[in-house]
Amino acid sequence: MRLPVLIGALLMTTAAAAQPTTGWKLVIHGGAGVIERSRLTPEKDREIRAALDAALQAGSAVLAGGGAALDAVEAAVKVLEDDPNFNAGKGSVFTYDGRNEMDASIMDGKTRAAGAVAGTTATRNPITAARAVMEQSDHVFLAGKGADEFSRAKGLEQAPPEYFATQFRRDQLEQFKTSKVSALEIEYKYGTVGAVALDAGGHVAAATSTGGMTGKRWGRVGDSPIIGAGTFADDKGCAVSATGWGEYFIRVGVAHEICARMRLTQMSGQEAADSVMSDVKQLGGDGGVIAVTPKGEMVYSFNTPGMYRGKASAEGRSVALYTESDER
Repeated sequence: MRLPVLIGALLMTTAAAAQPTTGWKLVIHGGAGVIERSRLTPEKDREIRAALDAALQAGSAVLAGGGAALDAVEAAVKVLEDDPNFNAGKGSVFTYDGRNEMDASIMDGKTRAAGAVAGTTATRNPITAARAVMEQSDHVFLAGKGADEFSRAKGLEQAPPEYFATQFRRDQLEQFKTSKVSALEIEYKYGTVGAVALDAGGHVAAATSTGGMTGKRWGRVGDSPIIGAGTFADDKGCAVSATGWGEYFIRVGVAHEICARMRLTQMSGQEAADSVMSDVKQLGGDGGVIAVTPKGEMVYSFNTPGMYRGKASAEGRSVALYTESDER
């Protein structure tokens, strides 16, 4: 082989090796906590698995068609927001004053553009409002009445209070008030939802949505809408979505910390996620994360008895609710 041809072949081989060869990936979660078989009826188990699979199908359809990771995570999260089995969108928990106030955030790993909303009350899909903030405003984070006003101004689909409310969540609020117990005791799981994806172009994205904590007061905001805490995406590291006790995830800066450890210490995605979740546990917090890397690594890490979760690729889809041993 002549030298110029050989050099060209080597350059092509090197370039090809630098590109992701694993294809598109999608990972989702629907909350982490004390999720055990004894707490779910067989019917509820099937409902939740079906909802997780539907979200995977929605996101997979985007990615399999060559779509962007950002579109895939929004599509997957919207399915979960529309399902009352999760604490996001329809089925969100109630504040102490009996309102549904929702938070969401989204981030594009290609550009590190991000958008978030907190305390929204009328946007049917809060994750779509977060994306609108990212793409149709000069800001990253809008809250309360301003977030609602922005959503209406941009023509996003609205819904009345009764759309988001469910009797199950009302009962949780009453138990919270009458039993004088904490929201953590009321909620054996955290129903926050999220998705992370890698598209065929090698770009990652993340999205997270939640109704917060039962009985929250004074405009409390957790980690879900906070870029770097509950959501983060960077093509140089990974995409992360978190669920759990938000106060601790904010203090650790969980989502950004996982990506930073990957970039700065050469940890794998699993090693970085496990080490950060260990930090959360040492502080007294619990919950879980999902992550995907540009190399195609799909990650779950949680320090609770279970996490609603699922993953998909060109090879197929799978969902799980409990610990790995309990899934067998």
